Amino acid sequence: MPVTRPALPPRYATPEPIAAGGMGEVYRATDATLGRTVAVKVLSGRWAGHDEFNARFLREARTAANLSGEPHVISIYDVSETADGLPFIVMEYARHGTVGDRLERGAVPPEQGLPWLEQAGRALDSAHGRGVVHRDVKPANLLIADDETIRVSDFGIARAADQDTLTEVGSVLGSVGYMAPEQARGEPTSPASDRYALACVAFELLTGRRPFERESQAAEAAAHAHEAPPSIHHLEPSLPAALDAVFARGLAKAPEQRYPTCAAFVSDLHAALATAPSTASTVVAGLGVRTVHRSTPYARRGGGVLVVAGALGLLAAGGVAAWALGGLDGESGSATAVLTQTVEGHERTVVVTETAEGVTVERTVTAEGRTVTAEGRQDVGTSPSRGTATDSGSALNDRGFRLLQAGDPRAALPVLESAVANLQGTSSITEAYASYNLAVARFANGRCDGVAHLLDRSEEIQGERMEIDRLRKQVEKRCRE
Repeated sequence: MPVTRPALPPRYATPEPIAAGGMGEVYRATDATLGRTVAVKVLSGRWAGHDEFNARFLREARTAANLSGEPHVISIYDVSETADGLPFIVMEYARHGTVGDRLERGAVPPEQGLPWLEQAGRALDSAHGRGVVHRDVKPANLLIADDETIRVSDFGIARAADQDTLTEVGSVLGSVGYMAPEQARGEPTSPASDRYALACVAFELLTGRRPFERESQAAEAAAHAHEAPPSIHHLEPSLPAALDAVFARGLAKAPEQRYPTCAAFVSDLHAALATAPSTASTVVAGLGVRTVHRSTPYARRGGGVLVVAGALGLLAAGGVAAWALGGLDGESGSATAVLTQTVEGHERTVVVTETAEGVTVERTVTAEGRTVTAEGRQDVGTSPSRGTATDSGSALNDRGFRLLQAGDPRAALPVLESAVANLQGTSSITEAYASYNLAVARFANGRCDGVAHLLDRSEEIQGERMEIDRLRKQVEKRCRE
């Protein structure tokens, strides 16, 4: 079947279709006058007689042309109409496709994804400074130029702050997978809506999936509006848990709780990836395998409940990595896991063996110039101990967590009690971490008092976490016996 080509001026020769969207089609053509390849976006014929869409498309041209001098915004070369009256825009051609095309192959390594996010963020921040809200930030609108840098395109449903919207009240424009809650409800958008969408793009770049991905668009829109952001660390354990706090803010339901700029969001992404574990690999051997390292067993409590002191993905404060073991609760056999992490510039290797009769924690830890054994002894320096009166809640939480890591929940208990008392009522993510860690310490010391309340408080601040649910189940089982 022959391809129908738009009636473009002769200057734009040999147009070939390369993409299609809700408002129009995009063609690759040759600008015969300047001798260069260009992209030509033509308003879809079905909207040709629709004044509202025609006006929106022309506004895209004006808005994008005004922004084309800004960094990482697609360059607009020409705006005109075809011989049959269809408006078109001639723009920079990105021969490497879009970030959406790249995501079809899966997640993007942070060393590539972060520069893309930084460049897209610069373009959006510049547009926001000019009073323009994009309203449709998504991977398909992030083009990869010849130099492998990003060009933000398609301001087709952008809204200049000094112009009235062309949509009726309650109508929704944008892509569901990246749509801010207020946009999903048909409410007015703002630069915070674009920053939310960029956080969705960042989540997908790092994991290969959208944060609220569902089987239907309606379900996905509802999840954006009502559900707490998922833990990126749980979806992709190789990513540091410190990212969870970044995405909790980036994907906040209330616009005023999000980052003030795209640059601030990307900066925190950089910091989280730099200060938390930057590399992690896990090798799980077959049952019955045992690795010879210095070790100490964790005993089972009565009733077969396995007590494990640890906090997977918690303790972002202070830049200290966190990890934990899951309970076996009666499962047979054993397995060995080897974890290699980089923490604050130091390499840390943890070797863990779990058995059905108990848990044997075997580890070699190198951090801050010391090697910590499972018994909590240190070859160099002093053992973490009760904090001083001048210690902050964050520092106390870090110290208590290290004691839990070292297998000494008894020493960790008073330190974490002080940490929670210090942080109580701040509603900070550190209070959430400290509350969870204190719950672990109390339960590991055979206590049930206040553990459920501490878990509730941690969950109230940071949302649902797998570690909280796991410990809550162990507490419910143990504390009712």
